[in-house]
Amino acid sequence: MARLPRRAIAAHPHHVLQRGHNRQAVFVDDDDRRQYLGWMLEAAAEHGLVVHAYVLMDTQVHLLATPERDDALSKAMQAVGRRYVRWFNRRHARSGTLWEGRFRSSLVEAERYLLACQRYIESSPVRAGRVASPADWPWSSHRHHAGLAADPLVRPHPTVWALGNTPFERESAYRRLFDEAASKAEHEWLLACLLGGKPTASTDFQKQLESSHGVRLLRRPVGRPRRLPPAGA
Repeated sequence: MARLPRRAIAAHPHHVLQRGHNRQAVFVDDDDRRQYLGWMLEAAAEHGLVVHAYVLMDTQVHLLATPERDDALSKAMQAVGRRYVRWFNRRHARSGTLWEGRFRSSLVEAERYLLACQRYIESSPVRAGRVASPADWPWSSHRHHAGLAADPLVRPHPTVWALGNTPFERESAYRRLFDEAASKAEHEWLLACLLGGKPTASTDFQKQLESSHGVRLLRRPVGRPRRLPPAGA
């Protein structure tokens, strides 16, 4: 089934994925990663995108971010993506495309799924076998949330703030979220939502957004409605 049209809605978090073309590396070394994060910080501030979580892998970028305006996500991603490609190509003496087309995104129902989505993002290096613990990977937001480092790009979502009344309580509770790996079913569902452009949200939440924002989020049957038999037939 075709993906739903990609749509960003202001004031709601979105899980974002941008991959390298043909799974090629988009970060060769730490200088590449530092440059990308610096430009993401600038683009987010300029266009009104609040970044809650991220991870930079060799071939892809994951973000969890809330646009302050409906167009903030697209504008920020386009700005940093184009700027980075020009710089990357010059630095590594290459030409042509770097990204796998447009980024993918999934609107996230914060109350139910934000923490699961954030754990999915920050656990990526562990799933890939790069490190034993999310805290061992320096190119993600995990160390910020766990109280191990300060990251100027990251602004924790209110759902994370609600984990405790003090920084110590919040950071301890956050680290406990990673004591056990997410189930395979949860992992597959989060990935399917992201790749399919489907909201990471309950049906009721999607219906509420459709009603309040006049948008189409839920999938509808393809083709003409089935004709019902006449009354009394």
